Amino acid sequence: MKPVYDAANLIDAHLVRHALEDAGIPVFIRGEALTGGIGELPVHGMLQVCVPDTAWPVADAVVRALEFGQPPEPDGEAGWDAGLAPA
Repeated sequence: MKPVYDAANLIDAHLVRHALEDAGIPVFIRGEALTGGIGELPVHGMLQVCVPDTAWPVADAVVRALEFGQPPEPDGEAGWDAGLAPA
């Protein structure tokens, strides 16, 4: 198994897991059982979404297509702040 995504939290890990499983890729979340020890364990880098080594290239493409952390491109004047700008 090879990590394809370092998750910030359990919800994040499961979102990636479901996307990968929808693509037919088997998934294991490393560190999932350790989340009960938060407060006594270092939290950074604890959760990793892992896939079989042979499925890693396809899984990496799926994860990159999710575009986590990327804000949507503005589509002109109909953005979230439309009407809030001074006239």
